[in-house]
Order: sequence, then C-alpha cells, then structure tokens
Amino acid sequence: MSKVNPDFVEKISGFTEFNAYACINCGSCTALCPMGIDLLPRRMFRHVMLGFEDKVLENTEEVFSCLLCKMCEENCPKEVPIVENIKSIRWYINRDIFKLGRG
Repeated sequence: MSKVNPDFVEKISGFTEFNAYACINCGSCTALCPMGIDLLPRRMFRHVMLGFEDKVLENTEEVFSCLLCKMCEENCPKEVPIVENIKSIRWYINRDIFKLGRG
C-alpha cells in the first residue's frame, strides 16, 4: 500500500512547475512513445498528483528512459507540458534521492 505525501507535487515543482492537471488520460502519449514506455507519462503523472512518492521512485529507471523527444507532447490533445514534467521528476530524483547538485 502506498503512503500519500500531500506535498509531493510541490517537491517536484522545484525545478519548474509540474502541470499535468489537464491530462485526460487518453493514451496518445503512450501510444506514440518510441521507447514503448507504457508507464510514462500517464500513470507517473497520476502518481505525482496523488502524492504517491514511493510509486514514482519505484519507476526511476522508466523516468530516465524517456528520450525527451516530445513526440508525446506534440500529439497531446490537451497540450500537457509532458517533457517539462518529466524533467521536473528527474530533477527531484537527482537532487533528493541521488543527492546530486548539492554544494
């Protein structure tokens, strides 16, 4: 069972504002992913918005497997800033989990 961290979105938003609220979970992003990563971004964004920090961390490999090619973003009917959201998640993991970028 996942613990809910209600402040998780704010933690993720330290790099850039995390914004996936317009996502309608249509599946265009995952259908077009050249890496075939089903988890990103739909499920990962839901994990962030619901505060399931442990679920995000369980999928660190997938977060860093994204090519940031923007194919998903270019075809998103709701214009969700998918790549910026993925970058925010990566920034959080690098800073708070891997302890990178700290003086």
